[in-house]
Amino acid sequence: MELYRDPDLIAGLYKRFARYRFPMPPNNERQADVLPGAEVLSNPNGSAPGQFLRTEVDGQAKIIVLLPGPPHELKPLFEAEVMHRLRGPNQREFIASRELRVAMMGESLCDSKIAPIYTQYKGIETTILAGTGDIQVHLRARAGSLEEAENSVTELAEKLEDALDDYVYSSKGESLEQIVSYLLQFRGATLAVAESCTGGAIAKRITAVSGSSRYFLGGAVVYSDPLKTKFADVPEQLIRQHGAVSAQVARALAEGIRRRCGSSHGLGVTGVAGPTGGTEEKPVGLVYHAVSDGRETEVVERRFVGDRQRVRAWAAQQALDMLRRHLMRQ
Repeated sequence: MELYRDPDLIAGLYKRFARYRFPMPPNNERQADVLPGAEVLSNPNGSAPGQFLRTEVDGQAKIIVLLPGPPHELKPLFEAEVMHRLRGPNQREFIASRELRVAMMGESLCDSKIAPIYTQYKGIETTILAGTGDIQVHLRARAGSLEEAENSVTELAEKLEDALDDYVYSSKGESLEQIVSYLLQFRGATLAVAESCTGGAIAKRITAVSGSSRYFLGGAVVYSDPLKTKFADVPEQLIRQHGAVSAQVARALAEGIRRRCGSSHGLGVTGVAGPTGGTEEKPVGLVYHAVSDGRETEVVERRFVGDRQRVRAWAAQQALDMLRRHLMRQ
């Protein structure tokens, strides 16, 4: 197809740049190039418009949609200008989707548990996306009715949840910190944290959830040994005897910050994030996590592999998942 340069779009581009008092580079005029017969889709969030074209390829009716790439432009434009054009009176296919979230399980182990199940469902697309201590299992079913698509994806999701057991923390795509927030509020519980190697990453994730002030009281980044004592009441003798990176200190952090902040639950984390500071006895990646509820204190040791950023991210994920499991048992 031969593109043509739309004069109205050219004028609009110059007006847009003039409004912000920027000179428009000549190569921006290419954003006014349009496919013959295409509908121009107005883009209020950027300079490049979208295009919608109905055409034929080898005698078959086709639809071509061109949209700008930045998500804050693409998504609103698709919803406002494209979606209703795709919904025609002869639409016969419906799509239902589901997203399972899995914490602290390796991608290969996860797939080995669920592949024998999802491969039996030929009509459902299954995609596994792995992050740091977090796996997303996306399910998408297509059918002639929405009810049929929903039933199909629900059936598979329930079987996958059974196979993965309590490693699944969400079946609707919520983040781990959102699930923790639900459980804390459901229990009428409050939380305080004492973080060493994670440097505030746990508190950052918890407070990213709107309304977290209802259950998150605060805490401290106790990076140095003196502040572990000052802010979380960790005895100096305990640190000298066992070292700052130890199960004993993690326990004392969780219990101490809970008492100091007056919360029902306390989280304590201490470890060696690297790349320096590790020893043969306590290597880089060694992290101790503790959660205390005033009646019992649980301590977990983990050894994470990767660079400093990865170890800290894994440690924060482990702490939140440990709290989730603790709350579920109460």
